[in-house]
Amino acid sequence: MRTLILSVLFGLGMSTPTWAQDARQVPVVVELFTSQGCSSCPPADEMLTQLAQSDEVLALALHVDYWDYLGWTDEFANPKFTRRQKIYAHNAGERTVYTPQFVVAGQTAVVGAQPVALMDAMRVSLGVGGRVELSSSRSGDVLSISARSVGPLHRPVAVQIVRFSPSEQVAIEHGENEGKIIDYANVVRDWQIAGEWNGAQPLEVEIPVQGALPIAVILQEAGQGAILAANRID
Repeated sequence: MRTLILSVLFGLGMSTPTWAQDARQVPVVVELFTSQGCSSCPPADEMLTQLAQSDEVLALALHVDYWDYLGWTDEFANPKFTRRQKIYAHNAGERTVYTPQFVVAGQTAVVGAQPVALMDAMRVSLGVGGRVELSSSRSGDVLSISARSVGPLHRPVAVQIVRFSPSEQVAIEHGENEGKIIDYANVVRDWQIAGEWNGAQPLEVEIPVQGALPIAVILQEAGQGAILAANRID
C-alpha cells in the first residue's frame, strides 16, 4: 500500500514543498472521516499518513463518534466531525455515513482505502484554477488572514480555523481493532468557523489563537461547498 500511494503521489507531481498559492494552484484539502473502532479504517489511516508528507496536500483526519459503541471509545472523536460528515452526505444526496471516507476539496467523496480513486479526485482538484488567493501568518497569539477574490464567488465563503496534532500513536485495547498499535497523522482537535466573507472586498482579519498545535486556514463555500483555498501555519 505504501509503495502504491507514494508512486501515485509522485506521478501527480506532488514532490515540491510549497504552501505559497496563487490563482493557478492551491493545496488540495483531503479530509478523512475515520474511527479507531472501525476495522476497515487502518489502511485509510495509513494512506492519510503518506499524503500528509506532501506539502501540496492538506491532509486532515476527522475522527467520528458513531462507532464508539463497538467496545472502544475513540479519544479523538468529536460529534462536530460526525455532523460535518453528515452535511457532506446530505449535500451529495446520501442518507448514510460510513468510515473510512475521504472527501477531496469539499466536493468528491471516495469510499474506503482506494489509492487510485483518491488520486484521481486529487488530480481533478489540482487542475482547477483557484478563485481566491490566501495568505496567513501567526505572531504570538494572533493569527492574521488575508484573502482576495480573483474570480467570481458563487456563494459566501466560510473562514475556518482548524487545529490539529501532526502525529499520534494509539494502542487499541478493545473493539474491532483490539491489539493494534495505529499511527495517525494530522488528527483534527478543533474546527471552528471564524466568520463569513462575500469576496466583494479583500479580506483582512486578525483572530486570537492559543496553544502550540499547527493551524490550518480553510476558505470554503458556505454550506460545506467547494474548498476555494487553504494553507497551514506550523
